[in-house]
Amino acid sequence: MGEADTTVMPSIQIANEVIASIAGLAAAEVDGVAGMAGGLSGGISEMLGKRGGPSKGVKLEVEGNQVALDLYVVVRYGGKIPEIAGQLQEKVKIQIETMTGLVVSHVNVHVQGVSFASEPSVSES
Repeated sequence: MGEADTTVMPSIQIANEVIASIAGLAAAEVDGVAGMAGGLSGGISEMLGKRGGPSKGVKLEVEGNQVALDLYVVVRYGGKIPEIAGQLQEKVKIQIETMTGLVVSHVNVHVQGVSFASEPSVSES
């Protein structure tokens, strides 16, 4: 009898931290997002006190080729939260699916606070 034909397919594993970083960077590009919060444990105090990496405020679960995300954000005062959340969901989904090939099952947005900080004004001369 001959040897069984076996094909070993190479595997690519993407660390959860990489996926979370992609999500965090994509979220930061959405107009109206003041920053990422540390989630339930860190909250707004983490955003104001400690510096976090691009994965800060992102929780995820990967099962097979699907990923589910929770984003913890602080929005700028005056922004329309439902619109900001929708843009966040779309931007993060597109970036993760494009860059990793994973399927994003859902993106939950948790608004942890509102930032009242304003842009520095330019004094008129």
